[in-house]
Amino acid sequence: MENELDVFISYAHIDNAPLPGTAEGWVSVFEKALQQLLSRFKGSTARIWRDPKLDGNELLWPEIEARIAAAAVLVSVFSPRYVSSRSCTEEIEGFCRLADRQGGLVVDNSARLFKVIKTPFEGERNLPPVVGQLLGYQFFRLDAEETPQELDPQFGQDAREEFLRKVNKVAWDIKRLLDRLKQSSTRDADAKPVVYLAECSRDCRDARESIEMELKRLGHVVLPDRQLPTDEADYLAAVNGLLERCAFSIHLIGSGYGLIPDGSGQKSVVVLQNERAAAKLGGGGIRRVIWLPASLRSDQPLQQAFIDALHNDAQAQAGADLLTGDIEALKTAVRAHLKRVEQRSAPPPAAATAGPRKVFLICEARDRPAVVPIFKALRSRGWEVVLPLFTGEAAQVREAFQEQAASANAVFFYYGAGDEAWKYYQLNELHKARASQPGTATEVVWVAPPETDDKAMLLMVGDGNVIDGQGGFSDTALEALLGAWRTAGVAL
Repeated sequence: MENELDVFISYAHIDNAPLPGTAEGWVSVFEKALQQLLSRFKGSTARIWRDPKLDGNELLWPEIEARIAAAAVLVSVFSPRYVSSRSCTEEIEGFCRLADRQGGLVVDNSARLFKVIKTPFEGERNLPPVVGQLLGYQFFRLDAEETPQELDPQFGQDAREEFLRKVNKVAWDIKRLLDRLKQSSTRDADAKPVVYLAECSRDCRDARESIEMELKRLGHVVLPDRQLPTDEADYLAAVNGLLERCAFSIHLIGSGYGLIPDGSGQKSVVVLQNERAAAKLGGGGIRRVIWLPASLRSDQPLQQAFIDALHNDAQAQAGADLLTGDIEALKTAVRAHLKRVEQRSAPPPAAATAGPRKVFLICEARDRPAVVPIFKALRSRGWEVVLPLFTGEAAQVREAFQEQAASANAVFFYYGAGDEAWKYYQLNELHKARASQPGTATEVVWVAPPETDDKAMLLMVGDGNVIDGQGGFSDTALEALLGAWRTAGVAL
């Protein structure tokens, strides 16, 4: 049954007292912004209620309880006064108790309690356990001296913009939860992959928030969805448990080392999560992404050592696609990877009627004239031949490369004008893309002019997947190519 209210806002009276020279308190402004933004996301008027808490006109608990029982979501505005107020904690306890009787407090891994942190506070021990597990929405900043500054529109344009951005996120997450409540009786058979979005250092939190909103917009459940333990052993156990539920993980690396759980390891949560994801997900192809800004440096020795390891240590980046660039390039790459994860987990399609077989011919842009005879010869034998993109944004070029490599029946690598570094990069990208599609044929390397020491070594080793094409295109070289594919099990 649909709830009569979308949101009940719980708060302490002192947190809505107007500042000198202002007409409205913080909670009133928050409610108006939430009302407008949630209504836009829903496409209909959001039904929000809060106790006005007027002095001398306190509502009786039975009326409060009736409003709480009618609400789908409780938004609690946390502050030092809020957690010490018995009436406020009774509202949380009442909502949790009633929610458990009416469909549950947690729906599809998302709690119906939203933790808006207006001011830093201590003392959650007297609150329901779920409160301590929630990550919350932080509506304050810490200055250089670690002094909290509330995000209040009265404090200037920057504070206003960040305040509205935070309310927008709360509104979107509430809208998504309301949708889940409507659909909880019938689970979607084609559920999206669950994504682990790793905790990060403070300088990456805005980027993480942006990625989280994008993932949720696309319909993915994002973990962690609650506060993780601060003890190292418990933290690792919790991360392991969450990763077991995920098909993909994303790691944002900044200049800060990040929080260090209490324990003997003294590694940050950023490092620990990367290690656990490498161990859990590294063996199944590109099932995680590590992102760091281009030319990232840190003045913290431990963090700089970690950054260096990500660039140079295969174990640190095991199973990952290491990306540098802006946040939009990261979003594009994540969407491409998740698309392949969904395709891999989908049931195999029914047998199709015979169609053109597809070969992905990888070459450098300058080699396009040289590959024309090979291109024509393969097409005459019924193959569909595709080349990589040579122009466009880096993210688009990468995405197209990975899609072509993953969908091809056979892969043909033309080693001509490109140098050794180009060959290494292309083959590395190819292996990553094909790792998510078991059964794709092993690539065949066609060694073409000009001669180099690296090409000479490839030919001297005599691998069956290396074709000597330095004399140009010939029927003999073509037969060697087809023979290598037959050996690899490609149906010709």
